[in-house]
Amino acid sequence: MIPHGRSGHRSNQQLFQLAYDTAKLFSEDPKGWLILLGPSGCGKTHLAVAVVNERIKRDQPALYKTAPDLLDDLRSTFDPEQEIPYIQSFDMLRNTPLLVIDDFGTQISTPWSKEKLDQLLNHRYNQQLPTIITTSISIEQIDDRIRNRISDGNLSCILILEEKLTYSPDYNWAPGLELQRHMTFKNFDWHRINLPPKQRESLEFVYRQALDYAKSPESWIIFQGVTGCGKTHLAAAIINYRYQAGNPALFIVVPEFLDHLRSTFSPESKISYDELFESVKKTPLLILDDFGEQETTPWAQEKLYQVINYRYNAQLPTVITTRYSLDDIDSRISSRFVDRKLSMTYNINVPDYRGDIDSKKSSRSSTRTGKYYRQK
Repeated sequence: MIPHGRSGHRSNQQLFQLAYDTAKLFSEDPKGWLILLGPSGCGKTHLAVAVVNERIKRDQPALYKTAPDLLDDLRSTFDPEQEIPYIQSFDMLRNTPLLVIDDFGTQISTPWSKEKLDQLLNHRYNQQLPTIITTSISIEQIDDRIRNRISDGNLSCILILEEKLTYSPDYNWAPGLELQRHMTFKNFDWHRINLPPKQRESLEFVYRQALDYAKSPESWIIFQGVTGCGKTHLAAAIINYRYQAGNPALFIVVPEFLDHLRSTFSPESKISYDELFESVKKTPLLILDDFGEQETTPWAQEKLYQVINYRYNAQLPTVITTRYSLDDIDSRISSRFVDRKLSMTYNINVPDYRGDIDSKKSSRSSTRTGKYYRQK
């Protein structure tokens, strides 16, 4: 796990670092309650599970349950055929030396579920048994009785892993990218009927991977393939998905980015070199489109290396599209692309989709001609 998390914003990195350090100390000697707050995907579950794994590694008992599963398991114990009766199962939850309740707040709220959670947490509160609770909801949204226990500063340590930030309005499509603005997962055609079944299956697989990535961007993705295979569409679809969810991301065409970077040296430039370069380096999600199409000057290579190396070290989510093999890319950069711990490469081995359009036009033309001769 990355100690400072995956957020591209320093304030959130500091919050996560604090949570990481606290969870690590907690895993060594669990005392009190640890409450981890933050949106889905911020890393709170990872931290909680890491604590459990550390305790098990030390031959110490620990139990992990999501809130919905915990309640489902309790309900199932009322079945006479269950090996573990309700009283024994509930007693185990109440008295386990370390209990993790993940995704608190996602359970169905019924009088019975509220009563069981209240009984469970009230017992662990009174006995001061080590407990970790992760939740995506605010403390104010939790029922009063449980909230009072969670908020007890003598027992609980509440940690916010990630705050919602007011992002810069500059995170949007730049002029000249109108085509990419309309590229979405919904209008990506992976069904291409002219493709052999294996190529169609491969294209669908890459499409599914890109969609999953868009939901929770982590690590790096490299899309390789010929011009028109769909790699830019998938990259733009990821950006549009993130924008629709209100998340920051930046799409840049590599040759144009370098041209803009050069233009900042002009006295007439409205943006400074440092401002532009830093925004690209540190954006929470970066798309580098048409990588390899830039001029291979020492200056261009050095600027791209600086961007890639910074994001590699910070492990910031990045998507690269290129029609070149990794052997044709500067080894300092390609060595980052092939790191399996961070990066995944997808070779989109399908022809230019514009051939489909030509085929359809040709087919319609042949059909009309065929009808003409038959009628004649």
